[in-house]
Amino acid sequence: MYAHDTQLRVRYGETDQMGYLYYGRYAEYFEVGRVETIRSLGLTYKDLEEVHGIWLPVVSLDMRFVRPAFYDDLLTVHTEIRKLPDEYITFHCDIFNEKRKLINAGTVRLCFFAAAAKKVVPAPAHLLEKLQPFF
Repeated sequence: MYAHDTQLRVRYGETDQMGYLYYGRYAEYFEVGRVETIRSLGLTYKDLEEVHGIWLPVVSLDMRFVRPAFYDDLLTVHTEIRKLPDEYITFHCDIFNEKRKLINAGTVRLCFFAAAAKKVVPAPAHLLEKLQPFF
C-alpha cells in the first residue's frame, strides 16, 4: 500500500451560506489528494498526459459525509493506493480536520486511457515501477 498526506485550508469562497465547506468541493479535495500522491512518487499528471499520452478519467466516485468542515479549517487529505493498478487505479481518500476527526471519506476509481487510440490501456510501466516497492 502507498499513502500520502496533503494539507488544505478551507477558503471563504468554498463555503456555503451556513459557513460549511460546500459539499461539491470534497471531490476537488479528493483530486488534490490524487494529484499530490502521484507527484510524491516523482511523477505528474501533466507528464502522463503530455509525454505518455495517457489520460486518467474518473469512472466512479463514492463518498460519505461524516461531519462538516468550516471556513479556515486546516484539513488533511490522506490518500491511499491499496493495490497495484491494472487498467484502473483506485484512490481511497480520508479527510481529517485539525483534531484528526474524520470529516469525509471515499474512493475514486480512474482508468488509464490512451488519448491517441481512444481506449483503456494497462497502467504505465513507469508508474508500476514506482509503486511496486510498496506492495
